[in-house]
Amino acid sequence: MIATLPMYDRPETMATNDRLWGLIREELGFGPDELTRSDDLWDLWTSPDLVLAQTCNLPYRLRLHGKVQLIGSPDYQLPGCPPGYYNSVLIARANDHRSLPELLAARVLINQDHSQSGFGALWFHAADLGTQPNVTGETGGHVRSAHAVAEGHGDLAALDAMSWRLIKRHDPHAAELREVARTVPTPATPFITSLSQNPALIRAAMQRAIARLDEKTREAISLYAICALKESTYLDLPNPPALQFAQVNAS
Repeated sequence: MIATLPMYDRPETMATNDRLWGLIREELGFGPDELTRSDDLWDLWTSPDLVLAQTCNLPYRLRLHGKVQLIGSPDYQLPGCPPGYYNSVLIARANDHRSLPELLAARVLINQDHSQSGFGALWFHAADLGTQPNVTGETGGHVRSAHAVAEGHGDLAALDAMSWRLIKRHDPHAAELREVARTVPTPATPFITSLSQNPALIRAAMQRAIARLDEKTREAISLYAICALKESTYLDLPNPPALQFAQVNAS
């Protein structure tokens, strides 16, 4: 059996994610002893042995729907977002005072072209302004995008609001960045399980496990509840175009 929590699993949150999984496993009474940490996320997400994983909004509706089951959506208590939703923060360098339309026409970095928060939300935010982002590169991740903009490899990037919260807490280069805008909320990064599992049972176990965390531990990963959103809230969203870019060298 496999369980993985990769979306916000950075060095500062690993121990907390391990603690959360330990409690979930106790509540379920089954599952692997430890979380699986791997870069082969597609293999993990589609494994018939998957008990619990977290994926992104766009991969779920484009490739995973029908191959996995939706457990629920996290409530991160993000500003301006209802429970179970998140949005994207458009960031630029703090000393770059150009307007959003100017930045959209400059060097725009995305994390991946199959990311809702790193690309889809940005694309449709720009469309609402009557323009398109001039995407010049793909970094491979939200932390990398923030670092790349701070170091001058790009001028604008979209980070999901939860990633931005953790970057501001833990990464010194966050002080070199500013928020330019926030996009409209969409359903947050969903928790999924394989077709052989009972998603309602896992969702209930996750709720009980979260309730067992002390306030400081919950705050460390900003996870306060699991919301049972309808699949249509994901599937009815429009899809951005597919793009192909070489990765930008940023760490």
